[in-house]
Amino acid sequence: MKKLLLPVTAFIILVASAFTVLSGPDYKIAAGYAVKFSASGANGIFKDLKGKIVFDEQHLNTSKFDVTIDVASINTGNGLKNTHAKGEKWFDAKKYPTITFTSTEITKSGSGYVAKGELTMHGVKKPLSIPFTFAKAGNGGTFTGKFDVNRSDFGVGTPGGKVDDIIKLEVNVPVN
Repeated sequence: MKKLLLPVTAFIILVASAFTVLSGPDYKIAAGYAVKFSASGANGIFKDLKGKIVFDEQHLNTSKFDVTIDVASINTGNGLKNTHAKGEKWFDAKKYPTITFTSTEITKSGSGYVAKGELTMHGVKKPLSIPFTFAKAGNGGTFTGKFDVNRSDFGVGTPGGKVDDIIKLEVNVPVN
């Protein structure tokens, strides 16, 4: 009986380990991050970014971004524009206080990566792909990405007008 127990135990351990999901390192968003936006008629930054980042270049299947921006943290450099951007005609920060991105897949692409997922803004959820790079430094590093978002797809503001529909975003996020 003991001779049978050892192989059965080894088999169970082997099968269980095949289903164990490896998880990459959990990174914390460090000070000095920047979420910049620009278009004709509007540009600035969001000053409050939070979230969970799990990223392992060797195991992209276990990597994940789940980040949130506080809409009220918008800063255009002009107090009147900030108030207008937070108002009902644009972001409606009281009703929709956050912008979130949750990745569903991260893949290698050329010299960088692509995070595919869902962007939720102004109560609308849409698929979005964000190309980015990661520069490792010690136990941390910096994620950098540039991408466009069509604000009209999310019902932010009125299509056309003084502000472009396509908003260019530049994200620079140090982590440790």
